[in-house]
Amino acid sequence: MKTFEGKVYSGMPIGGTHDWEYPNGVWHEEKVAPDRWVFSFRCEKKRVRKAPQGSGALPGTQYHWFILAHQRVRKLDQDTYGTVMQGVKYKIAHKRPYWRRWNTEYPESKPEREILVRVIEKYLEELRAEGDLERDISLRPGRL
Repeated sequence: MKTFEGKVYSGMPIGGTHDWEYPNGVWHEEKVAPDRWVFSFRCEKKRVRKAPQGSGALPGTQYHWFILAHQRVRKLDQDTYGTVMQGVKYKIAHKRPYWRRWNTEYPESKPEREILVRVIEKYLEELRAEGDLERDISLRPGRL
C-alpha cells in the first residue's frame, strides 16, 4: 500500500508510466447536435513492454475509468485522419475477480455518481485556475 496526499492507494507509484498498444480498435461515433458527438471505442489493449513478474492486477479484475480528453485531428486524405488525444484519466471504481461487487457498491464506499461529480468539479476548479487551455494540453494547433 502507498499513500499520496493523505490517501492510501495500491498499484503503480505516482510518477510511473505505461505505454499501451490498441491494435484493431474500433471508434464509433454519432452526431447528436451541430457541435456534439457521442462515441464508443472498443478494443483490447496490450502493454508495449512485458509487465514485471508478479506485478499488476489479477486477470479478471475490472475497472471503471472516466476520461476527459482533447482530440486533435488533421485530415490527411479522403479517408484518413492523423489523430492525437491527450487528457486525464480517473479511476472511478474497480472490481477484483473474487469480489461479488464493485468497490463502490459496499456500504462504506461512496457511489460512483458521487465520485464522478467530485472528479468533474475538481477538474473544473483546476481548469478555471489555470486559465491557459493550450498550456494544459501541451499541444498547439498544427503540430500533428
